[in-house]
Amino acid sequence: MTIRLFARRTAVTAGVVVSLVLGAATIRAASDWTAASAPLEKPVSVQELADALAVEQARSVDLAARLQGVGAQTAALDVAAGQVITDKATADDLQKRLKAAQKKLKALNRQLAQAAARLRAAPAAPAAAPRPAATPAREVEDDD
Repeated sequence: MTIRLFARRTAVTAGVVVSLVLGAATIRAASDWTAASAPLEKPVSVQELADALAVEQARSVDLAARLQGVGAQTAALDVAAGQVITDKATADDLQKRLKAAQKKLKALNRQLAQAAARLRAAPAAPAAAPRPAATPAREVEDDD
């Protein structure tokens, strides 16, 4: 039985040694594969980082200045929009006043035509007849 026991222990020891060798080979192959798949890049130097930071800071300052310009333009657009609203209200008021003035003009033209027709239809007055005193002209009121 000692030979069997010795053979069994040798077989177990050989199996463990083979497993360890295969494990080590697998780990080595995996590390080689990983290294080949993801090659290391050259690390960035401090100077390159400082240069990139300076570029980004300059860009930030430029963008801030542009943003202020946009803010000023927005304010100008708001003022212009307010002026447009005011101008529209003024134009609407002037349109109403124009329509009222045109209506008055038509009425005055009708009255003038009627007076001219009455004047043509009236008989000529005798020369010796005294003229009535001049009456003040009626003023046309404006609905401002």
